[in-house]
Amino acid sequence: MDKLIKSIMDKRQIPGLQLAIVKNGEIIKLGNYGLSNLQDNVPVRSNTVFPINSMTKAFTGVALLQLAEQGRLSLDDEIGKHLTDLPANWKSIKIKHLMAHTSGLPNIFSGYLADLVVRGNPDAAWNKVKELPLKSEVNTQFSYNQTGYVIIGKIIDKYVQGGFPKFIIDNQLKIANMKLTADAGFEHMTRPISNHARQYLYDSDKGQHKNNYVEFPYILQSAAGMNSTATEIAQYLIALQSKKLLKNLHSLWTPITLKNGQTAGFNHVENGYAIGWQVIDREHHRAVSASGGNAATMIHYPEDKLSIVVLTNLIGGLPIQFVDKIAAEYIPEFKL
Repeated sequence: MDKLIKSIMDKRQIPGLQLAIVKNGEIIKLGNYGLSNLQDNVPVRSNTVFPINSMTKAFTGVALLQLAEQGRLSLDDEIGKHLTDLPANWKSIKIKHLMAHTSGLPNIFSGYLADLVVRGNPDAAWNKVKELPLKSEVNTQFSYNQTGYVIIGKIIDKYVQGGFPKFIIDNQLKIANMKLTADAGFEHMTRPISNHARQYLYDSDKGQHKNNYVEFPYILQSAAGMNSTATEIAQYLIALQSKKLLKNLHSLWTPITLKNGQTAGFNHVENGYAIGWQVIDREHHRAVSASGGNAATMIHYPEDKLSIVVLTNLIGGLPIQFVDKIAAEYIPEFKL
């Protein structure tokens, strides 16, 4: 396994990586590879905390279903039931369509990296996006969209004291013993975090790494911004599978069906999207996953009772593309 990981890192120019493998509800492999900080030659250690970007959405999905189990809301609720300050043509959109990126809403991101439609001004960006037309009819196509998660954050904030970050810390991170994750918070790179991995881009033309820096304001932190370790995310997956966080995982991991009766996702592999989680529906080794920044992935193969966590500090490292190779080392009959 160590040889495989190092080979992948060399091929993809990944500076640093953390690995955790869970089999039958137990962590059976942990690995720390490469450098968390190229500038200062700092190695990746077990307590190195990595930005996980949009993997945060998986935690938001669990929080939402925890509120559903408390009777505060339903995935089938129209969002106008919970928030009145929305455009009239938004109010009939259902919560589940926000979570699965099938809402048809305009995107609060401008399309350039993580810039808002009003650069540097979250409140103005929120007001601006509410003036934009819908991109498509509700639940007719998949289109990755941060606006829906802004709304989800506002709905969660309405029903919990202290806001959704405190709700996630109290009802997920503490239960799964994720102290480093809780201490790192939801601010991505905004404030200093102990043992924090730097994040990089790789310029293939110049053959060199570049620093990557992004800030996520509060309204986007239900979509991205958490930091964690592979060990603690492995603990999270164990807690989730053992029903310590949710009684029913079916709703969490069932992809939303479009009006045409099909499911849709990022590509032919990640071919569905559920409540903050991607769905990999195929004949063999079906899986659910959550990824962030094209740099971090956690994946669970329910039929094989296997979970894998890969955190890297390279935007574009795309561990979702090689996690099956890792899985094949632990599932003898795995068909790639």
